[in-house]
Amino acid sequence: MSKVEDFLTNAEEKEVVEAIRLAEKNTSGEIRVHIEKETAIAPLERAMAVFYELKMTETKDRNGVIIYVAVKSKQFAIYGDKGINDVVESDFWDCTKDIMKNHFAKGENKLALVNGIHRAGEKLKAFFPFEDDDTDELSNEISKG
Repeated sequence: MSKVEDFLTNAEEKEVVEAIRLAEKNTSGEIRVHIEKETAIAPLERAMAVFYELKMTETKDRNGVIIYVAVKSKQFAIYGDKGINDVVESDFWDCTKDIMKNHFAKGENKLALVNGIHRAGEKLKAFFPFEDDDTDELSNEISKG
């Protein structure tokens, strides 16, 4: 599979967006998923670049998280902004990636993303709980490159 369009079905994409919506319902944090064909640089570097392109640093508490996937090269990365990185365990994102990697290896792309979103959402909820004046600062839609 080397096409972005083939990575998730329309129904799976809707389930991923719904997972983001549900995760964000309990936190002021923001989660995005970005899928593109491939990257010529390390996936974490590309995730960071996309994070800035999507203006994810503009969240009030600097608590945005991006899950980046390069379909053709079968690489992915998770990048969290300063606010969330300052409070999670140092190995949290690696542990999350390990869970996701097992699903990706089985071709369970939607499940990999949903599990990653769920884990990120639980940490965001613990450290950045939803407050009455919170607004959804970023789109929940999957961005594609």
